[in-house]
Amino acid sequence: MLGLLAELRGRYTLTSNRESGFGRYDVMLEPMKEEDDAIIIEFKVFRPEKEHTLENTVQAALAQIEEKGYAAVLEAKGIAPERIRKLGFAFEGKRVLIG
Repeated sequence: MLGLLAELRGRYTLTSNRESGFGRYDVMLEPMKEEDDAIIIEFKVFRPEKEHTLENTVQAALAQIEEKGYAAVLEAKGIAPERIRKLGFAFEGKRVLIG
């Protein structure tokens, strides 16, 4: 994950754990160029008592992005909702699922 973020240096402004909407997102990549999309990333650890599958954990991460309105700060800066990518990362030990 860190390697990917390092590759995006110069194209994006990276922030983490900042308030937006009604909560704090994990990672936000704000594009420096208009042709690039913005990216919001939410990380979740699989908890069998809450979700039945890793896929459910990804869906919970994506739902949190929507429910908490994490895109609000980007939209306030004039980035169109369709230009905001939302990614949920689910972890179970060394297994990772991205949706």
